[in-house]
Amino acid sequence: MSLQRLAALRALMSSQPAALSAYIVPTADAHNSEYISPADARREWLSGFTGSAGTAVVTTAHALVWTDGRYYTQFEKEADLTIWTLMKQSLPDTPSIEKWLSTNLLAGAVVGVDPKTMTREEWTPLQSALTKAKMQLIAVDSNLVDLARVQLNDPPPERPHNEIIHLPSQYTGKTAGQKISELREKMSLKKAAALVITALDEIAYTLNLRGSDIAYNPVFFSYLLITPTAVQLFWHSGDVTALADSLLEEGVTLEGKPYGEIVPALREFAKKLSESGDGEHSIWLSGEASEAIHRAAAGDGDLKKPLNLISEVSPVALAKLIKNEVELEGFRQCHIRDGIAVVRFFRWLHAQLDAGHQVTEIQAADKLLDFRKEEKDFMGPSFETIPGAGENGAVIHYSPKRDGTQRDIRRDDMFLLDSGGQYKDGTTDITRTRHMGEPEQLQKDNFTRVLKGQIGVGSALFPKGVKGNVLDSFARKALWDVGLDYAHGTGHGVGHFLNVHEGPAGVSWRPYPHDPGLRAGQILSNEPGYYKVGEYGIRHEDLVETIAVTKDTKHPRAGDLLGDYEGRGVLGFNTITLVPHQKTCVNEGLLTDFELKYLNDYHERVFKTLGPILIERGLQEDHDWLEKECSPILRS
Repeated sequence: MSLQRLAALRALMSSQPAALSAYIVPTADAHNSEYISPADARREWLSGFTGSAGTAVVTTAHALVWTDGRYYTQFEKEADLTIWTLMKQSLPDTPSIEKWLSTNLLAGAVVGVDPKTMTREEWTPLQSALTKAKMQLIAVDSNLVDLARVQLNDPPPERPHNEIIHLPSQYTGKTAGQKISELREKMSLKKAAALVITALDEIAYTLNLRGSDIAYNPVFFSYLLITPTAVQLFWHSGDVTALADSLLEEGVTLEGKPYGEIVPALREFAKKLSESGDGEHSIWLSGEASEAIHRAAAGDGDLKKPLNLISEVSPVALAKLIKNEVELEGFRQCHIRDGIAVVRFFRWLHAQLDAGHQVTEIQAADKLLDFRKEEKDFMGPSFETIPGAGENGAVIHYSPKRDGTQRDIRRDDMFLLDSGGQYKDGTTDITRTRHMGEPEQLQKDNFTRVLKGQIGVGSALFPKGVKGNVLDSFARKALWDVGLDYAHGTGHGVGHFLNVHEGPAGVSWRPYPHDPGLRAGQILSNEPGYYKVGEYGIRHEDLVETIAVTKDTKHPRAGDLLGDYEGRGVLGFNTITLVPHQKTCVNEGLLTDFELKYLNDYHERVFKTLGPILIERGLQEDHDWLEKECSPILRS
């Protein structure tokens, strides 16, 4: 099918008013969402590659996909390699998309892309590179992959518009009215006549609303336009009657508009702003908003002189990055409940395999979901569970197929389980790797090296305001010391009952372009790993809360402080994930005394927190298993 689909796309490329030499298909929707709905899964439909990140480039002779190290193995399994070429973008020798196009197309070539699927920040450097190579980048407003799907009688599914729920301030800690008032203050300082919010999680956060239009992400397809006097939500048909009363109680009068009217509404607003003759006020939007939204907001094509825009990091992204005390306490509490579910699951899994029962990866994921469903305020998984047994654990974003051959989890397997939950009071994301029987020595050594990296990050102290990428090497040192590494970042931000991957901060070997610097109140993941392709994978993932540290703070390194970085302030992490690591996979000889104490103290905290809850709920077998798993590791 991939060849047929490519042929249909190439025919459409050649039939454009200016024939296209190349067409770019990002993994993107009109809101720059990391995870997308089936309605926007164009690159997946075209290439067969189902990973959540990657950009396809199709020319008359080539079909290529750029993706990162999380997906190399997956791409090679899923795509037709006689047709598609993998471009390993994590490798330094791999040319960027603009470099490849500039090198492989002839001068005068026209490159097309749907401007709704590319941000202004992506569009501008690509356009500059192609212009320099005497090529042209043009906006193709009708998505050619969607047209190809219609031609092949396989049209894209309808865009969802599911029910929206109100999340009250007992969970959010701040009303929508307070949030909008703060945004309007920032707008006044910027002399912005309007703020356009296009990222779905930012809209949900601002209005204290949640949806389910994208699997695992509690968001809804919409745009939000805030002016000094109005709040307009462009959603579905525009009927917001069911939401109006809740928002009015939070101090917001909400006006509804149809989702599809955002572009004409912005064009009309730009026209009125231009006609007012003010000249001082602009429209403010994120640089990560689409090129299509930027053009509409500027009145491009409508005005003789398009408006100047304030295009920079979104003020909402910066606001929701720092959690308030209600949100932080919610995170702590939901991780206790989530820890109960994960502990019960692992006890159950070991018991099943020890008894000789068959358990597939999908059955394991389903059983974990059953345990989570028993916990208060659970709303669903925060992403598709990754239950990688044996060699599947080396596929970093592995996903077993329900309609295919299901792999059993065997007693000689390393089993990597990456999963998470959405709760009304927070979001969880945890990875634990356990051997189902007796690990080999090299597996124990590598397990321990990854654990040393996680402890290195989890126990680090650092100046307030440093960017997350400076912490990345702490996680890799024990692996680097023996020539090993992993091809993904070490940490990402996490939303509050929102997207499990939240910018603009993170911990990675690559700097996050809009990272404002670490501050107290952030929630990040801490997840180093190691993957031996074809054999097994190891990843340890906790969520951590960024905290201010003084000599009196409960932190393993607080007592050693001699200063506060010349007044900048000291930050550290508090781990909020509460699930033990498998002691039989730990080579204590590789741990320093500090690391061994850190691990034993963590296990003691896990047991003291979860143990009484298990007893209270009558879960004696789970309690006893946890007590054994959390007993101290002693030097042999």
